[in-house]
Amino acid sequence: QVQLVESGGGSVQAGGSLRLSCVVSGYSFTSDSMSCVAWFRQTPGKGREGVAAIGRPSDARYSDSARGRFTISRDNSRNTLYLQMSGLGPDDTGMYYCATKSWEFCSTSWPNERTYTYWGQGTRVTVSS
Repeated sequence: QVQLVESGGGSVQAGGSLRLSCVVSGYSFTSDSMSCVAWFRQTPGKGREGVAAIGRPSDARYSDSARGRFTISRDNSRNTLYLQMSGLGPDDTGMYYCATKSWEFCSTSWPNERTYTYWGQGTRVTVSS
């Protein structure tokens, strides 16, 4: 059974930083080191939106709002996905989820939540002004 568990959320002031982690069990990043894994977020009044995704280490993709402020990475040996967030603002407040595809590279469809197979339960990020 595949499980994804996020952590690292919390409350910060605008301009602050957080590092989110997502530990995956029941699925090997080592065996499937290039499948697309991603972070999504659900903000108040909006649907779930893709924040960043990564397949191969050189294939990191970001939403317009995340680019330049967030960095996605994966440690295949630890079966863990990370999202380093800096320059946070109130608009970044929301529930952050990690998700993974199965044996599928990232593509232009990476922001489409329906293309992901497994999901975590989320970790909450609150940014105050």
